[in-house]
Amino acid sequence: MTSLVRAPAVAGHFYPGRREQLLRDIRGYTASDQASRITALGCIVPHAGYMYSGHVAGAVFSRLDIPEHCVILCPNHTGRGTPLATMTDAAWQTPLGEVAASRELGSELLRSFPLLHEDSAAHRAEHAIEVELPFLQLAQPNLHIVPIAVGTGDYEILRGLGEAMADAISAFAHKVLIVASSDMNHYESEAVTRIKDRKAIERVLALDPRGLWETVTSEDISMCGYGPAVIMLTAAKKLGATSATLVRYATSGEISGDLERVVGYAGILVE
Repeated sequence: MTSLVRAPAVAGHFYPGRREQLLRDIRGYTASDQASRITALGCIVPHAGYMYSGHVAGAVFSRLDIPEHCVILCPNHTGRGTPLATMTDAAWQTPLGEVAASRELGSELLRSFPLLHEDSAAHRAEHAIEVELPFLQLAQPNLHIVPIAVGTGDYEILRGLGEAMADAISAFAHKVLIVASSDMNHYESEAVTRIKDRKAIERVLALDPRGLWETVTSEDISMCGYGPAVIMLTAAKKLGATSATLVRYATSGEISGDLERVVGYAGILVE
């Protein structure tokens, strides 16, 4: 029995709060063709409201054979809690039901990387993992997760967690997908955002976590989940990743019509 249930923080806001409407929306954003799905090591998916980025996340998850165990990394937008925070003994509730913790894998990460802490405060009001869960739940009814909120931009810490994650996954008895939840550049024009995002995406496609970190920090790219992406890429490379594919890119301006203050969304697979 889990000791804690993490209640939805943004159901009815970022995505529908009613089960049937949520199912309809997710099915509208995803393809039903199971035959073309692949096993990947990691991915990057956006976490904005579904009306803006659901089609990008859905395009990625449609391509994936989702395993029963996923590590989901997100930025810490609220600033609460510790810089690296997980929950190893909690179920996450959405309108589609509860998602169990992958306790064994989460506990091994806590043991092997002391800067990672058990901390519910960082997750309580954070949306960036929660919005991914309905997509994963629909594809994998037996889903178990290791949720990690990342509130540090220190490259050596990000690299260290990525390497520890690869070791823990290598020793784990089941397949694991590493999901990095991230939007791209924020609140600049469509033209500027596309230029900046292309620079960051090029580093991801090159499987270059250090280059991504350097590009985001030196080019002033407000990619909120660059930390999770660096961790995912580091782990995936150590696990044998050989390629990355941009599945879909979009901006909020395509939906809102406002091309002066947009947010970019990239969906990327790492195999």
